[in-house]
Amino acid sequence: MENAVVIDRLTKKFGDFTAVDEIGLTVQKGEIFGFLGANGAGKTTAIRMLCGLLLPTSGSGSVGGFDIYKETERIKKSIGYMSQKFSLYQDLTGDENLWFYGSVYQIPRRDLRKRMEELTETLGLSEFTNRPAGSLPVGWRQRLALATALLHRPKILFLDEPTAGIDPVFRRRFWEILYRLADEGTTLFVTTHYMDEAEFCRRISIMHQGKIIEVGKPQDLIARYDQPNLQETFITLISQEGGNG
Repeated sequence: MENAVVIDRLTKKFGDFTAVDEIGLTVQKGEIFGFLGANGAGKTTAIRMLCGLLLPTSGSGSVGGFDIYKETERIKKSIGYMSQKFSLYQDLTGDENLWFYGSVYQIPRRDLRKRMEELTETLGLSEFTNRPAGSLPVGWRQRLALATALLHRPKILFLDEPTAGIDPVFRRRFWEILYRLADEGTTLFVTTHYMDEAEFCRRISIMHQGKIIEVGKPQDLIARYDQPNLQETFITLISQEGGNG
């Protein structure tokens, strides 16, 4: 299979501090890949490099076939990105946010209206797009943020803690949406603190203190470390590395 993301010895330093330390991995097209690690492990810094928002210190990589040093603008146009924090304009309605981001992506007006209708139906947003984004419950804000990330039909979608603060029922529904996207061929690169969510991924990596310490299918890792579930596997790995997670 073709690879959507390829990185080799990717490193980011801030002065004497190494936030990302020579990490390497590949993510296949259409794969749901979980990027796991405790707070401060370096996940968000790594994602920002992959999204063309932060230049690496060293190493190499490509996203969607575009070089992360030389083709950052092409990367930005070809991917969808949903950040940890709600980044839409809270005083604008859902529709107004979608119109604004559609214009940023330079989607023709007629195509944008059709795309907005598709996403509103797919994500169940019809009752909420005429309300100010800041007034929506957390789960619906996240769906709206996902809609804006999908407006331009990206082939690769980066999701940084997309379900943080969402109740378990809504989290399950959100992941049902992500599965549908993957079935349609979208590559999903997801960070999460919820180990039950991580088990939905085809493969995962576990990051600790800037390094990737393990990569594999969730059930394979659980079996390899002889643990009852992924959470205990994660704790075991972090403990072996001398950290407390």
